[in-house]
Amino acid sequence: MFNLYRKELEWGGRTLVLETGKIARQADGAVMASYGGTVVLCTAVGAKSARPDADFFPLTVNYQEKTFAAGKIPGGFFKREGRPSEKEVLVSRLIDRPIRPLFVKGYRNETQVICTVLSHDLENDPDIVAMIGASAALTISGLPFLGPIGAARIGYIDDQYVLNPQLDEMNVSKLDLVVAGTTEGVLMVESEAQELPEDVMLGAVTFGHQQMQPVMAAIIELAELCARDPIELAPPPTGREAAAQRLAEGYSDQLRSAYAIATKQDRLAAVDAVRAEAAAAFAEDEVTPQELGGLFKSLESNIVRGTILDTGQRIDGRDTKTVRPIVSEVGLLERAHGSALFTRGETQALVVTTLGTGSDEQIIDALEGEYREHFMLHYNFPPYSVGEAGRMGTPGRREIGHGKLAWRAIRPLMPSKEAFPYTVRVVSEITESNGSSSMATVCGTSLAMMDAGVPLPRPVAGIAMGLIKDGDRFAVLTDILGDEDHLGDMDFKVAGTDTGITSLQMDIKITSITEEIMRVALDQARDGRMTILGEMAKALGDARDGVKEYAPRITVINIPKDKIREVIGTGGKVIREICETTGAKVDIEDDGTIKIAAVDGRAADAAIDMIRSIVAEPEVGVIYNGKVVKVVDFGAFVNFLGSRDGLVHISELAPQRVGKVSDVVNVGDTVKVKVLGVDDRGKVKLSMKSVDQASGADLTADAGAEKKAG
Repeated sequence: MFNLYRKELEWGGRTLVLETGKIARQADGAVMASYGGTVVLCTAVGAKSARPDADFFPLTVNYQEKTFAAGKIPGGFFKREGRPSEKEVLVSRLIDRPIRPLFVKGYRNETQVICTVLSHDLENDPDIVAMIGASAALTISGLPFLGPIGAARIGYIDDQYVLNPQLDEMNVSKLDLVVAGTTEGVLMVESEAQELPEDVMLGAVTFGHQQMQPVMAAIIELAELCARDPIELAPPPTGREAAAQRLAEGYSDQLRSAYAIATKQDRLAAVDAVRAEAAAAFAEDEVTPQELGGLFKSLESNIVRGTILDTGQRIDGRDTKTVRPIVSEVGLLERAHGSALFTRGETQALVVTTLGTGSDEQIIDALEGEYREHFMLHYNFPPYSVGEAGRMGTPGRREIGHGKLAWRAIRPLMPSKEAFPYTVRVVSEITESNGSSSMATVCGTSLAMMDAGVPLPRPVAGIAMGLIKDGDRFAVLTDILGDEDHLGDMDFKVAGTDTGITSLQMDIKITSITEEIMRVALDQARDGRMTILGEMAKALGDARDGVKEYAPRITVINIPKDKIREVIGTGGKVIREICETTGAKVDIEDDGTIKIAAVDGRAADAAIDMIRSIVAEPEVGVIYNGKVVKVVDFGAFVNFLGSRDGLVHISELAPQRVGKVSDVVNVGDTVKVKVLGVDDRGKVKLSMKSVDQASGADLTADAGAEKKAG
């Protein structure tokens, strides 16, 4: 019934299996990929024809994790998977980025790749398995995909590269790098590193590319057994060559003049005017508006790229290595705990840091288990940042991806929770954009966190590199503009300190790049990063000492574990009373660590006193403040040390003989008591007459006066 095809190889100490022909047989391509005990079903489907008005390649990649894969039931009221998690969005982007450039140019059929995690062994991350499975599914599908691609994760443990480290090994790795590419070269890199030097990062990329070669060979062997026949592509429209020549002859000079305008908005207006003039001239031509748009874009690309390769001069007049002018400012927002405005050319990020407590941590319910995150970075890209009016909605893949890139760049420098017991949330609002707003976010985040008093050991900066390549000629561009990203061949983002790299992300729009180009890009990026760090230091070179006026002060104390219940109280009654009475915020951890946060120091001190009074043990001979809570014939019960009660026998109320307890004290009176002892049952014996004679006399006199007045 099933025509089952299977390829198996030992890879990185585990077995990688690619299997097709049994599940999802109606998809154009379907591969069950497994690595260790992690299994991902990957499918690829392409529409039979393109939409007539399609002027782009409509590719959609969906990576989805089913909770049953880890033997779990979704939390919440609705017991089914909901909207994509942050990881699902990030892995979808991870798969999309290396496969998109490999589809035949001009292919416009709607195409969808779906990768579903069916089993997770909690050792092997499904993302690499999904990338390999998606590559295999596309390769056997018959769609015009010029693959396959391979992918691998590289760690750096004990100064050695490790292929596909397991999840528990990542805790000791100085590097988490994912690399994807073809047999010829690298297409995509995504990484987080502990300030590693450029040669170590380049070595990791090269090592990963070498190690993925057997995987691509296995995919090719599988395709030779079972690949579908290639689909027929629509022939390219006729008459395009003549139209392209006519367009170049009539509008090259105008476009070249437009691209000589340094200011983005003025340049865009000039380019749009040329485009509108060309559209009017070709209105009666057989070329469709979609075809004309493609030809116009090609002409733009040829002019911009040719100028850079021929003259070394870029759109805004810079050479290939110069960073745009930078202005860094901190402390813009009075009430914010930390704020910065980072402006580089026509790209600007307003970044704000907020400090919170443990209760503000983000709870993440992942397949690997639930954990808490105390550092969050959120990136927003409103349409006004590029001079447009657009729809405002929930964060999209761009916002999540750029925010995560900046988060990876900063996280290696984050202080431990023990050293800085705050939850940190950073929000980056992109207020202007003309190239590499994610790297502006890295710079602004570093400044805003230092302004908030977060003790980063060193500031972090980021820079985006571009590439123009034509045959053997190439130019690596430092600090690319939006147009250079759009019309170029590479987007290579590097973030780090003056010590080393903390994050690296690379996307290639051509089939691959060489090690030489990557080395040149890393060297130029280091020089650019040092320039940016120097400009940032003019605003703030190190973290401020202490947090600002409106930020909470967190004091950490420790109590015995067996006292946690008393501080919390039945149903949380005691801890609520502490918070309501003092205005402080109290977080209690399972090991007895208590964090008291308050903007007002007096509130924090009051909360600490209340907690210490609850957990303290009564000491014989020590005098405490107390409150009478009950009066009986033989004495009075006094509450002291928070929740501790003791008995003052009638004979211990005053130096003189007392006939009636209420002659001396009543419920609600505040008194001083001395601990006489604690019996075998834990009952505390108290005395008022043994308190210092002068104080005792005053208290007795005051109590008697109050009694008579009553």
